[in-house]
Amino acid sequence: MPTVDMVRCIKIATVKHQFEMEQVMSSNSVRFTAALLAALASFVAGPNAALPAAPQHHDQAPGFYRMKVGDLEVTALFDGTGVFDPHWLNGTKATMDGVAEALHEDPRLLDVSDEGFLVNTGKQLILVDAGAGTWWGGGALGRLAGSLRSAGYAPEEVDLVLVTHLHSDHVGGLTTQDGKRVFPKADVYVAKAESNFWLSPEIAAKAPKDAQPFFRSAQAIAAPYIKAAKWHTFSGSEPIVDGMQLVPLPGHTPGHTGYEFSSKGQKILFWGDIVHVLRVQLQHPEVTAIFDIDQTAAAATRQQLLPKLASEDVLIAVPHSSFFPPLGRLRKEGNGYSWVPVVFTDQWDKR
Repeated sequence: MPTVDMVRCIKIATVKHQFEMEQVMSSNSVRFTAALLAALASFVAGPNAALPAAPQHHDQAPGFYRMKVGDLEVTALFDGTGVFDPHWLNGTKATMDGVAEALHEDPRLLDVSDEGFLVNTGKQLILVDAGAGTWWGGGALGRLAGSLRSAGYAPEEVDLVLVTHLHSDHVGGLTTQDGKRVFPKADVYVAKAESNFWLSPEIAAKAPKDAQPFFRSAQAIAAPYIKAAKWHTFSGSEPIVDGMQLVPLPGHTPGHTGYEFSSKGQKILFWGDIVHVLRVQLQHPEVTAIFDIDQTAAAATRQQLLPKLASEDVLIAVPHSSFFPPLGRLRKEGNGYSWVPVVFTDQWDKR
């Protein structure tokens, strides 16, 4: 049996051990509390102080906007933006001096975009113009295919492509630089006069040096569709799509053509290059662009078309606009016209 002295020693050892444990726990508690308070203090002082700054992002999302025109679903497809050189416009000295002054006050006056348009009739997917692809714009354009996919469609689904004219900023998106069809299923339709002009080696050989790239690109872009028997021309008012009317718009190019779709009493006109710069040419319809092959005819066509559209409730799809979506109507204003844009909304627009 343990003696009294042994019991006393055990009690003393036990008390000493408990004291040492309490000291250790107290020390750990102090350190833990200090660390916790330091962490809380740093969080309260500035939660981002220890985190890297969020980088800025400069890319926009691919752009599309869809609305209802009767039973038609019309989707504007963003292809990119650029700046229209003021030297590309032709007008009187007074008018052009006014443009220069306005440009000084508003450097974005001549900013323009490039678009194509998808029409879903419920039976067919129809693309009106295809954007520039890699054939024009130096990399600033060529986003139409991405916009199409973002809108829920694929290039392989497109049934028809209606071409207003063969300038590469309207048809470059049809074909890759290595000669592949971007829309393998699609039949392409273009005015016979337009096709005959730009695809003619004889006319190309006689064209001014500055115009040569337009001929070369048109021929390269059309080639794979011609080879696949997917290239079709029209010369009159022959039916191509139910509810669609061909609208000859001479002057800009030899076969420049608009397409007017009608559904349930509503109309939309895809007018090609009737206007290059809305903020100038609507107020001054007489101003032409150097890209107009017959500038007199182009101005005359515009002068005839604008009052007609302003007096009718026709929605207009504009491939070169200062606004997005590039859809709107015309109103008479003084000696010219004003643009009433469709307002962007995240709701299904049936107007």
